[in-house]
Amino acid sequence: MIQGLMQQQPLMISSIIEFAERWYPDVEVVSRTVEGPIHRCTYKELGKRARRLADSLKSLGISAGDSVGTLAWNGYRHLELYYGVSGSGAVLHTVNPRLFSEQLSYVINHANDKVMFADLTFVPLLEALADQLPNIEHYVIMTDREHMPETTLNSVICYEDLIKSGDPDYQWPVFDENSASSICYTSGTTGNPKGVVYSHRSTLIHTIASSIPNGLNLSGSDSVLLVVPQFHVNSWGVSYAAPMNGCKLVLPGPAMDGSSIHDLLESEKCTLSLAVPTIWMMLTGFLRESGKKLPHMKRVVIGGSAVPEAMIRCFEQEYDVQVIHAWGMTETSPLGTLNFLMPHLQELDYEAQMPIKLTQGKSIFGVDIRIVDDNNNPLAHDGIAFGRLQAKGHWVTSGYLGDEDNKAVGSDGWFDTGDVATINPDGYMMITDRTKDVIKSGGEWISSIEIENLAVGHPAIAEAAVIAIPHPKWDERPLVVAVIADGQEIDKTKLLSHLAESLAKWQIPDDVVFVDELPHGATGKLNKLKLREDFSDYKFPTT
Repeated sequence: MIQGLMQQQPLMISSIIEFAERWYPDVEVVSRTVEGPIHRCTYKELGKRARRLADSLKSLGISAGDSVGTLAWNGYRHLELYYGVSGSGAVLHTVNPRLFSEQLSYVINHANDKVMFADLTFVPLLEALADQLPNIEHYVIMTDREHMPETTLNSVICYEDLIKSGDPDYQWPVFDENSASSICYTSGTTGNPKGVVYSHRSTLIHTIASSIPNGLNLSGSDSVLLVVPQFHVNSWGVSYAAPMNGCKLVLPGPAMDGSSIHDLLESEKCTLSLAVPTIWMMLTGFLRESGKKLPHMKRVVIGGSAVPEAMIRCFEQEYDVQVIHAWGMTETSPLGTLNFLMPHLQELDYEAQMPIKLTQGKSIFGVDIRIVDDNNNPLAHDGIAFGRLQAKGHWVTSGYLGDEDNKAVGSDGWFDTGDVATINPDGYMMITDRTKDVIKSGGEWISSIEIENLAVGHPAIAEAAVIAIPHPKWDERPLVVAVIADGQEIDKTKLLSHLAESLAKWQIPDDVVFVDELPHGATGKLNKLKLREDFSDYKFPTT
């Protein structure tokens, strides 16, 4: 076979920051810092600091393949670590501070982190865990000398002192593109969290694919507010995609309330932002209370859990901001599908478009999806059949760190996501439930997600979760657990009547319980495992 006569270069994460330094040197990275002030730098300046950091890692005993942990908010120093650590050949482990303490010590030890970089916020957290972290040789506090705290941690280093010792002209090494670049752990709602190890190759391909028009549609005209944490699945890839496309990047630090988010959207003229639904609930609540608008925003990307119809309508009809509904997971780097309307669907009126907007969208090139039955037989893409959602592709995991049995992927190469979904004839996928959350009632499956979205669609409901409760006749029946919005009043009869307008009679929940708040996991998703535990003794009034 004739070989192509094209140059071939390993796909290196360092090439992204090199590109941004050279071709977008004056584009800003704006950060709200833990210390308080807004920090501004350019990609040229950030690139030099990332080089200094990469060089200075040697003084900490870090070499290629070693794991380096971070406990940090979204900020310019964390972004420097994204490039300095991975670019040097070491492996970046972004630790989710919202994990339980036992899970935190587990993932840090399991990843064999040798050095831990931490924002000031998380110093007390590390002090409480230090005696459980025998492999950590140095703690680097991500601040300057003026703000260094007193601490009981051993071998503490000031971040700004560390990078001053590094060479700003450090040359990025070139090595095997399949080398590990970063590690993220699943949230671990059942059992210990699992480590997903990304490569330079998978990360670069994911970054390119996520940038295209049918992806995040990024360009140098965008100012991107990255609300999704940098410790969530490599910040959904945006910490790589923004520099690659010359986007202005705005990082909110620890301030995640609606007012603080709006301030940055306004002051930095952000055109795009990405976050989970709970963040957007806070923002839209603030907007309605304050009367403020979103004059610069063009689109929001919402993932992590299904987007309620009311949220889509709020952004698109009240604020003229396009909603991009996305699906993915730690094991898919994370992007799997994104929702954009095909031309024949754009011709429909808004109400006819809404059922499509509520889906998680279509695959982007590089990842494939399918639905299968319990015997692993592929099911039709007819919008009716629903089954286990599976994925495979260039940035889908092939196994978990330290999992010698490697049961993550089947012999046919497909990864089972744990979601239940349908795919319609146009290729739009819709998650109907998690495998463990679907409600099996009288031989029929009821989607908890559909009921949750309808419940939140009522103006008096701030948040809702639906779980299965054992039933002597029907096996399981749905229970709604809801939080009433501030200043609103509603009883269960009114909420059930609201649900009955859109559900078949057999799908209507048997009861509603109102609570002050719902439990959430480390990634901001509803923690239904905890909710099922809380309601393990619950009995329906009718039984």
